[in-house]
Amino acid sequence: MHFDDGQVPENYRHYISTKKTFIMALCFTLTAALVLAISQGAANLPIHSVAKSLMGIVTSHRIDAIVWNIRLPQALTAIIAGAGLAVSGAVMQSILRNPLGSPFTLGISHAAAFGAAVSVMFFGGGVMTSSNVGAVSITNPYITTSLAFLFSLLASGLIIGVTRVRGATPEVMVLSGVALGAFFTAGTMFLQFFADDVQLAAMVFWTFGDAARASWNELALIAGVCGICTIYFLANSWNYNAIDAGDETARGLGVRVGRVRLVGMLLASLLTAVIISFLGIIGFVGLVVPHMMRRLIGSDHRYVLPASLLAGGLLLLLSDTVARLILAPHVLPVSVLTAFLGAPAFFWLIIRGGRR
Repeated sequence: MHFDDGQVPENYRHYISTKKTFIMALCFTLTAALVLAISQGAANLPIHSVAKSLMGIVTSHRIDAIVWNIRLPQALTAIIAGAGLAVSGAVMQSILRNPLGSPFTLGISHAAAFGAAVSVMFFGGGVMTSSNVGAVSITNPYITTSLAFLFSLLASGLIIGVTRVRGATPEVMVLSGVALGAFFTAGTMFLQFFADDVQLAAMVFWTFGDAARASWNELALIAGVCGICTIYFLANSWNYNAIDAGDETARGLGVRVGRVRLVGMLLASLLTAVIISFLGIIGFVGLVVPHMMRRLIGSDHRYVLPASLLAGGLLLLLSDTVARLILAPHVLPVSVLTAFLGAPAFFWLIIRGGRR
């Protein structure tokens, strides 16, 4: 039923206004966190100087070089990667109707790790170096990234093939993802068993997700894919709300459940594959953030999706900043910190949910 502005119930207006205010607060917090993150590091920069540099006001060549060449690409990469992983997780939890649903549940990260291991093992992708970044580096990042991406899409294609044979049900998708995850994990372990010390170190190094790996070119590609997928997800927010009510209810409302589920899964997997193929494996963001947002803002995907987008970017940005500072001058991979934070947070969500 459609209401004119004068006919909208006051309670509903307050309900909507609260959600919009929460999303706006996330926007302001994310903006402030971006400026703060750029100012922190081995060379601390005044916040007002960072703000001026971001607005195009020249302060000093040194500050501009640090901001635009080093810290801004890393900070934006953390925001976009976190946003992409979180919104993908929110969509997957909806279309799978499974609270543990996320692109990682489908074995996408395991497939990417296997692709990277193949690159290191057969294309000489890893060598020993002596630099301030680390003792191991990936000499062919584009080959490694390409193979990680191809195997990620292969995992998505296999799941889609299974669902076309057995039907696009949540159970089939989750079980297929678990099986693929186990398969690719076994493949990676097989390669690691025969790898030499340098190859083994390179394989392990790649699995450590790190936002600092992406340059402006990689950032542009990740942002483009994230933007396209997010537009589709937001356009289908009503369909996801209907699916949450049950497949039969959704079909009764005219939703093509199978198609929405398959396309949503494919795009979420594609977005995740692009992120992890460039940055490595970053866990728990896509799993924990959507749960947190649903508890804070409710289950309406018109608001859960943008809230998850912003909160995911904020969480990974703050995690990346802390990872850069906690062991300075050494830089801790952000994936280590998200795992430490994500596991207890998820246990807390499970316990709270059980009590309710």
